[in-house]
Parts: sequence; structure tokens; C-alpha cells
Amino acid sequence: MPYIPHTNKDISEILKAVGASSIEELLSHLPAALRIKAPLNLPKGLSEQELTGVLKALGKENSTVEEYSSFLGAGAYNHYIPAAVNNLILRSEFYTSYTPYQPEISQGTLQAIFEYQTLVCQLTGMDVSNASLYDGASAVAEAVLMAKRLTGKEKIYLSSALHPEYRETVKTYLKGSGDHLFEVAYDAKTGSTLPETVNAVTGDDPACVVVQHPNFFGSLEDLEKISEIIHKKNGLLIVVVNEAVSFGLLKPAGELGCDIVVGENQSFGNTLSYGGPYLGFMATKTEFIRQMPGRIIGQTVDKQGKRAFCLTFATREQHIRRERATSNICTNHGLCALAASIHMVAIGSTGLQRLARLNLSKAEYLKEKLKGVEGAEVAFSAPTFNEFTIKLAKDPEEALKKLLKKRIMGGVSLKRFYPELGNHILVAATEMNSKEAIDAFADELAQA
Repeated sequence: MPYIPHTNKDISEILKAVGASSIEELLSHLPAALRIKAPLNLPKGLSEQELTGVLKALGKENSTVEEYSSFLGAGAYNHYIPAAVNNLILRSEFYTSYTPYQPEISQGTLQAIFEYQTLVCQLTGMDVSNASLYDGASAVAEAVLMAKRLTGKEKIYLSSALHPEYRETVKTYLKGSGDHLFEVAYDAKTGSTLPETVNAVTGDDPACVVVQHPNFFGSLEDLEKISEIIHKKNGLLIVVVNEAVSFGLLKPAGELGCDIVVGENQSFGNTLSYGGPYLGFMATKTEFIRQMPGRIIGQTVDKQGKRAFCLTFATREQHIRRERATSNICTNHGLCALAASIHMVAIGSTGLQRLARLNLSKAEYLKEKLKGVEGAEVAFSAPTFNEFTIKLAKDPEEALKKLLKKRIMGGVSLKRFYPELGNHILVAATEMNSKEAIDAFADELAQA
């Protein structure tokens, strides 16, 4: 078990119990010859992540397997997961739980989901959150269907800077409604969705516009202006967040006029795991609660007046008549949501801010290093968080293959998603990328 120091309150209570006024008085009975008068000759303390790195380095001495450095992003991010997460979620009472089919006797499960919902609301600045959705892509599609129900309108506008696979998922959900689905082109200079373009394209009767922030290219969007535009047309603004760590620095979408916030919480407590399972989230305004898919856990009191939890809303087809259901989602991803909750609580709001700043600084350092590579340039002018797009003079796919031979996963080629960006790659840097790894990436890319 980890050593957890006493708080000031703990110390005060201990001193009071033994009748001492200070720690010095408590220790005064010890012979002076036995008292340590100088700090112990020990190395500087390490963070959990740094210590893990040291232990891994020692372990490599017994292994011929060499690790790869990764600069991949595009909706799946490599973050350090505190040891507390696995230590807790692997306990039998959590690891075997699935979903509360007899909810009121599953108080522990209900409380875990309730706390997760609370954390999502705090991150997004919204009023209510549901338990969870399959992943970010299905969360976006469910939000679009929700917007159609709320507005009674059909026309859906997706930013072309929204994750391409998310756009494909929305198209699949809305199959048969192709004439009501439109795209808002990104700006070739900034790599963002310009408010004036939104205004020109959306016409007079939009159900919603869907914007990712930071978007697929890593660019930040002007949510406040887009919100003003779409609300004047009586439509809704749906904001998609792929990289949840960005919540530590960016102003919550709920404070910028957003109506529904959806996205992916994989960055908290959940490993990359070759693509899943991941953790979609959704949060919205109180007045929209009855149109949210999935389930919502609420807090109440029992007969003895003690805090208790209950399944407040369950609008999926397993719980109510199919014709009245808002969704056919049939899971709640309880274990993934619990892992995310433990991670968020473990680092706290201050820790999240520090983590976000660290991600930003790593990405900015990488950006500056790549600017120094001949034939490489930052593609777009908009500000970014921990991910950005670069343009290469050389064939990016060949360059990425050469980097891979050097055990560097150097980014995602955008050619298959955007034919007009055939020489572009999307790169990301997180707290997991050391200065040495970033320098090596830039050096190897210059020679690729």
C-alpha cells in the first residue's frame, strides 16, 4: 500500500490526544544523540509516472523487446494511468459488475455511476449527464437524433473538421435521410470551422450543427460565435470533445452556449487497448433531460433519511415501450466509467490543470522542433492543444514507414480521410512523450 502522509488536521488531532502542543514537544523525550540533524542521503523524490519509468528501464535490462514512442492521436490518446485505477477496478465487486438490473439493491454500482455523471457535468459545464455510451462516435450520432427530436427539424450540419469516422457513424445512423445531412467545410488557412461559413451554409431551419473542439486537425473552434449564429436560427449546437484532458485548460462548452456536449472519455483511466472498449459521454441542459438516451442515476434519501441512489430515468427500449424509447443502447460501460472516475478523482481539478498544461507544453515543443525540419511546416494557423497537423514536402506515408523502422509511430496520414491533404500528417504529444523522444522524432523525420 502507498504511504499517505498525515494531513495538518490529522497531526492536530494526534497532538491533542497525547497532550502535546507541537511535534517537537512530542519528540522531546528522545535522546538528542538519536535525533537526525540533517536530511537523509536519499535521491530526490519521483512522481508515480517517473518511478514507473525507472522501473521499466530496469526491467528492460532483462528483455530484448524495445518499446515504441508514439505520437498518434486522432481520437485515441496515450496517457499515464495512475496505479490506483487498476488497484480499485480489479476488485471483485467492481470487476464482475455489469449493469444494475435490480437497481435499488445495487447501491454501490449506482453511486459509482452517479459520481461519474457528476464529474462529467463538472468537466463540461452542463446540467445533467447520462451514465455512458458506447464510444465517442455513437455518442455524436445519438446527440444528432436527440437534436432532431428536440427541434422537430431534419437538417443536420456536420463540420468537415469533425472526426471522419464520427461523420461516417452519423451517416449510418441517419441512413435514408441523406438529403437532410450536410457538411460545413473547414477553412484551409486556420483548419477550423469559421462562424461565417456556418451562417452561410446552415440556412434558416437547421436542427443542429456539430462541431468538434479541439477539432480533428487539432485546431480550436470559436464555439461562442457559432453558438450565437445557430441559436438565432432556432437550432442547437452540439460540441464534440475527443481529448478529454483538454477540459483542464479550455473553457467548458456549457459556458459558451453549447446545448449538448458529447465525446470520448478514453483519456481518463482507460488504456488504448487496440481500439476499445472506449467510453462515450453525453451532457446537456436540464430541459433536455427526457430526450437523453441511456440511463440517468439520481440521488435521494431512503426511509431512514440516509443518502441513497436510484435509477431516475431509463429511456432505452429495454426499460420502456419501444415506440417511446429514445435509443436502443443496451449497456452502460460501468467499469470503463468507474476507471475514468477514479482517474479524475485521483488527480483532482488542480492535477487536471497541470496535466493539461503539460500536454500543451509538450505539443508546443514538438511543434517548434518540427518547424526546424526542412520540408515540414505547421499546416494551419489556429491555436491547438496537444495535437496539430503538419505538411511535408516528401511523401508522408513513406516517411512514417521509415520512422516506424526506428520504433517511432510518427502520426496519422490524412490522405485516406482528406484527399486534398495528401501530404499532411496529424501528430499528438502527451505527458508520455519525453523531451528525448520528441527530439528523436524530429531528427529522424528530417532524415526520413
